[in-house]
Formats: sequence, structure tokens, C-alpha cells
Amino acid sequence: MKQPEPALYIDADACPVRGEVFKVAARHSVPTVVVSNAFLRIPRHPLVSQIVVAEGPDVADDYIAERVDDRSVVITADILLAERCLKSDATVLAPNGKPFTKDSIGGQVATRALMNDLRVGIGSENIGGPAAFTPADRNRFLQNLHEAVVQLLRA
Repeated sequence: MKQPEPALYIDADACPVRGEVFKVAARHSVPTVVVSNAFLRIPRHPLVSQIVVAEGPDVADDYIAERVDDRSVVITADILLAERCLKSDATVLAPNGKPFTKDSIGGQVATRALMNDLRVGIGSENIGGPAAFTPADRNRFLQNLHEAVVQLLRA
């Protein structure tokens, strides 16, 4: 039985590297699914599709998590979505290029919960947000996405 083709899934609403994903996907002829709560401009390409889900918490996450498998690469900054996708053996990359792994996700989920508790307890104005997105992040993302796609294509 033929193994399913790899696919890329973008949690796209606030993704700063959509253009990079499209370039890597086109280079390797990998189908790409852009999932968002609103219409986004995407390239007209037979391998790129867009799914606009209903408004609501976790609707886009549910769509992605229910469809991924070990032949999928997911691009998301959402730690809880990353955790769900890793349970399906998907490869998961943050937009800054750092991979989410089964070994690291537990600590990341715990840190997220702690930061959420701090925000609720002392107010969000006193807690810094994520680091600024840099050219080095974009380069790391491109390199790691390329490597993840090549690895899936070889499997």
C-alpha cells in the first residue's frame, strides 16, 4: 500500500512565515493547507488550499489536529495545538524555526500555564510578550522546514 503524500498545515491567522512555507512547498511539490478564521491572500497554486473555519476558540486548531499524521508538517506558534499534533506523530515547527518535540512539549505546556497564571494574577501589562521576530528566526525556519520536508519525502 502506498504511503500518503506529505502535507503542510499552516495555523495561519498570525503566522509571519506563510510566504516561506509557500516557497518550500512549491520547491518540493508538497500540498499545503492554510487554515484560518478569516480569508487570507494566498498564492493561486494547485497544491495550495485554504480552509476558513468558523469563528471560535480552537476551531482552526481542531481542524488541523484532526487531520494530521506522521506525514504532516504543522506550522504553529500555539503550544497546545503543537502538543495535539505531536500526539499524531506530526512534525511541528514554530514560526521562529524551533521545532516542538515530544521530549520538550511537556515543559513548554507547563511554562505556558505558569505564564497564564502570572498574567491573570498580576495583570498582563507587567509581563513581557514573546521575543521580537528576527531575520535569524526566518532563516532558521526556512532551514528547518526544508529539512523536515526532505525527511518526509525520503521516508
